[in-house]
Amino acid sequence: MSVQSPSAVVMIRPDRFRPNPQTADDNVFQSASDLPEAETANRAQQEFDAAVARLRAAGITVHEFQDSGADTPDAVFPNNWFSTHSGGHVALYPMYAENRRAERRWDVIELLKARYRVQEVADFSGLEPDGLFLEGTGAMVIDHISRVAYVARSHRADPILLERVCTRLGYEPIVFDARDASGTPVYHTNVLMAVGTDIALIGAGMIPDAPRRAEILDRLAEPGRDVITLSETQIRAFAGNAIELSTPEGPVLALSDTALAALSPDQIARIEASARLLPLTIPTLERAGGSVRCMLAGIHLAPRLTKDIRTDHTLPEGALA
Repeated sequence: MSVQSPSAVVMIRPDRFRPNPQTADDNVFQSASDLPEAETANRAQQEFDAAVARLRAAGITVHEFQDSGADTPDAVFPNNWFSTHSGGHVALYPMYAENRRAERRWDVIELLKARYRVQEVADFSGLEPDGLFLEGTGAMVIDHISRVAYVARSHRADPILLERVCTRLGYEPIVFDARDASGTPVYHTNVLMAVGTDIALIGAGMIPDAPRRAEILDRLAEPGRDVITLSETQIRAFAGNAIELSTPEGPVLALSDTALAALSPDQIARIEASARLLPLTIPTLERAGGSVRCMLAGIHLAPRLTKDIRTDHTLPEGALA
């Protein structure tokens, strides 16, 4: 398994999924559904179930939990409220939208403690009343090999809190501005870029500061990666919202059908030189303004090697086997 690419993920099955009205103002990737709310939720569940089945068929361990049905329309995107890191570190994050704060749940953390070697849980969520937010691996795209956290400036990524988190977890923060053609800041870094073991995808043209852009491209390429630049049109199609995962058959790049359709044949060939493409069909879920990367909270923790752990995993109450 690559340091960069987890072989296990946490996913939250949505209940009352819908595009979140509390995030619509700053998430230009979000779009309203033209279907009745119940039908939107039903389609989202079908897409989610098919995605889980496809990931498991590829050899990915998926720890699946069911959303509680509270007012948590974005619960399907757990990578914003927690992250995991080598050395046994788990971090919990403060969320910008009030209704997203209810997504945090301790049964997920208890599963991680039971199945993996967790040394500490660093809880930064108590900073929400102070107006300090850092939305996990949505706000930070982490290069686990070079120990770098790439962060596009936004009110969802407070710079002071970023420094504190990176100091605690041992990453170098690289902060930059990123905007679309209309001048709107990119709301989450993980729609702009993805970092794999031997490849990286980035909408470099959306970083207006040329020296900073060149520095980021150089840092991404430093370990020998092929850095693939994406257009703003491809970024809007979620081509940057991908994640590399480890499987028994080698690395895969999980992304949506929408993202794959936006890539050129040359870009596909460059990706496939190091990772097999694993497209997931999630058009309804993408209406919420996130895609495959947002749905998968990667587990960068060492598993506990005990006799009673089953390969199909045993989940605590509230989780789905």
